[in-house]
Amino acid sequence: MVRQLNKLVILTCALSLFFIQVKSQDISKLNEKIENATQVLKDFGSMKERIPEKLLDISQGIIIVPKMINAGFVLAGKRGKGIAMVKLPDGTWSNPVFVTITGGSLGFQVGIQAVDLVLIFKQRSTLQEIGNGSFTLGGDISATAGPVGRNSTASTDYKMEAEVYSYSRSKGLFAGISLSGSAIDIDKKANESFYKDFTSAEDLFSNGNENESDLVMQMKHELSSLYN
Repeated sequence: MVRQLNKLVILTCALSLFFIQVKSQDISKLNEKIENATQVLKDFGSMKERIPEKLLDISQGIIIVPKMINAGFVLAGKRGKGIAMVKLPDGTWSNPVFVTITGGSLGFQVGIQAVDLVLIFKQRSTLQEIGNGSFTLGGDISATAGPVGRNSTASTDYKMEAEVYSYSRSKGLFAGISLSGSAIDIDKKANESFYKDFTSAEDLFSNGNENESDLVMQMKHELSSLYN
């Protein structure tokens, strides 16, 4: 009986250590995602074809997706994990919320690439409402491409009538990227791992003090630099 209890204790301790290690690995990957998103903001801030100041002045939210995979041969698919934030009424930025973007399309596309993607939102409510379910770019909300560099064939809506504007820095065989039909969802598992008391994305978007780690503060600093 004692031997069985000892085995049970050992097994329980082993499982506890395993789950702690898994949790630690999850946090490490999420911190790396924040670091990568910060670097994307730095890179976009130094590009010659910068996001128009007029758009930044009126925008209220952003999604940064580092190294989104875009691949296809006739049928194309997209998959990436990123970070969303909204501008609060006092001009500061909300807590980061982890999101995913997935999509597919038909057309003559050959190759695979990693794309650093930035989505600019005119209304904070668009992102705040994502907590109620996913939304589709070009379907549920209007989206258009902003200038993405000298090799881009994308056009820009200078009247600023779209709800979302996309900017990408491409590496690979594609000349550009289409986001029409791509779905954006809250990454609930990632948020639960990153925040001890995660309740909903809506709550995270409503304030900026849930996580004030050095990595998050640095990302917010780079984001403010992009907007100022």
